[in-house]
Amino acid sequence: MVFKALHHDPDGPLLLPNAWDHASAAALAGQGFAAIGTTSLGVAAAAGLPDGHAATREETLRLARRLGGGAFLLSVDAEGGFSDDPAEVAGLARELAQAGAVGINLEDGRADGTLTPAPVHAAKIAAVKAAVPDLFVNARTDTYWLPDPRTAPEPETRHRLDAYRQAGADGVFVPGLTDPAAIQELVAYLRPSGVPLNILYSPTGPTVPELAALGVRRVSLGSLLFRAALGAAVTAALDIRAGRYVAAPAAPTYGEVQELSGGGDATEI
Repeated sequence: MVFKALHHDPDGPLLLPNAWDHASAAALAGQGFAAIGTTSLGVAAAAGLPDGHAATREETLRLARRLGGGAFLLSVDAEGGFSDDPAEVAGLARELAQAGAVGINLEDGRADGTLTPAPVHAAKIAAVKAAVPDLFVNARTDTYWLPDPRTAPEPETRHRLDAYRQAGADGVFVPGLTDPAAIQELVAYLRPSGVPLNILYSPTGPTVPELAALGVRRVSLGSLLFRAALGAAVTAALDIRAGRYVAAPAAPTYGEVQELSGGGDATEI
């Protein structure tokens, strides 16, 4: 499987940018990214819905159908599978695979600030692997974002990752973990299993080359690109309103955006 092999490339970790619509995915693919993920925050925000509340199942499927089977490999951020019923999550995984997705990201964090019980999340992973064996399951634990005050995050993280590995997860994801020493220790802990560690890039954390040196095999950008684009749009509008000159050398032209969707270089409007 090509997508799985990218997690074991000796030349460095898989840098996975996350898109929120067709244009963002096509623009990233045009810059040579072989694999692209979706961002649940971007998908939810674009639809006017909250992220992490299991409210965007249809929007997520709709985007997967639009992007899947294209010139790049697609991994879909599916929150917690939009259900705690393993059979329903497996059904979602089948639909995503039929749409052309090669990977799915499943998280154990809940909207109420708690973590899904590890056996429940493990059952979802097992059901997905049984239903779609070739779909790469990236099992995410939010132990650093939603820590249990009764215990340190390190042992709880390892406990959960062990359960998810045993359930069949192909990779594990620990967003919020940015301390280099802790990352290196977790890489060493996982090494005997051969399961790759995914880390969420943080502007205040290690760089991608530094994460590579620590042994990280996948680096996700999460909602960062969506938030950066939103911030840039608002900043440009405020500058224009204030009468300031807007310098946007990185902004694509109207024709270039049209080309992303096969519309050609039409007259700008």
